[in-house]
Amino acid sequence: MKIIQYSTQHKKKWDDFIQSARNGHFLSYRNYMEYHSERFEDHSLLFFDDKDQLIALLPANIKDETLYSHQGLTFGGFIVNPKMKVEAMQVIFLTLIEYLNSINVKRLIYKTMPSIYSDALAQEDLYALFIFGAKLYRRDVSSTIDLQLPFKYSKGRKWTVNKAKKEDLELCQMTDFTLFWQLLSNVLDSQHGAKPVHTLKEIEYLHTHFPRNIKLFVAKKGDQVIAGTVIYETEHVAHTQYLANSDEGRDLGALDLLIDYLIKDVYKNKKYFDFGISTENEGLDLNKGLISQKEGFGAKAIVQDFYEVEIK
Repeated sequence: MKIIQYSTQHKKKWDDFIQSARNGHFLSYRNYMEYHSERFEDHSLLFFDDKDQLIALLPANIKDETLYSHQGLTFGGFIVNPKMKVEAMQVIFLTLIEYLNSINVKRLIYKTMPSIYSDALAQEDLYALFIFGAKLYRRDVSSTIDLQLPFKYSKGRKWTVNKAKKEDLELCQMTDFTLFWQLLSNVLDSQHGAKPVHTLKEIEYLHTHFPRNIKLFVAKKGDQVIAGTVIYETEHVAHTQYLANSDEGRDLGALDLLIDYLIKDVYKNKKYFDFGISTENEGLDLNKGLISQKEGFGAKAIVQDFYEVEIK
């Protein structure tokens, strides 16, 4: 087994592997990972077997003697070839630990990929983590609707959606993110004193490179965008990366109507509609109001785990 640290000369090999992997997704393509390259010290790794065949990738960054399965990505962990076996994954982990020890890295923080984002079963890494003494470091809870099974809205969600249907609202997809980004930025600043993770320039860059995966849907009242969501779309999942509702949108139920439209019309043939996490402080605090809204649409809990491995 051989490990090579990623460099730009490996870009095509990396991206080609993502395309054919069992659990590849667009967030792991280099054009996505490198939009914020100045924020992280990339230390992504390629794993080759004894026949010099690429069998796994680990998107990663390094900070303070810790290797993270990449902090700049929503999902982490190994991207593996379709033939990956449990025993081979154990060898990969052993090789990784030996490599990290050789470069004086003291700790591995491993972010798992929720199962809904994998095209096929791919949890060989979870067993390897157990074998090598990994400790659960963090657990976030996300809310997801299985669109292939029956689900029900709460009375409150039904009422709000029906109310909004009586308003003169336009629901549509937009390619210009400017108005929504103004709304999103204002909402985050006023409610949380925060900013979007992406700047407008960054989300426009990512949308240009991944137009089939990153989409903006809004609710408009006249010319005004009063609610909206940025969807990260994979083959099986529609994920609400950002959600924002103006004061007027909240009064009219605009965001609930937009979500209802996405669930029942735009993405009705997807397997999952994922609202994302409702936890803060590395999973220790539950935002009860936020998760209640998501559960009101019939969403159920899935978890995303982070593991810590001490390198000895």
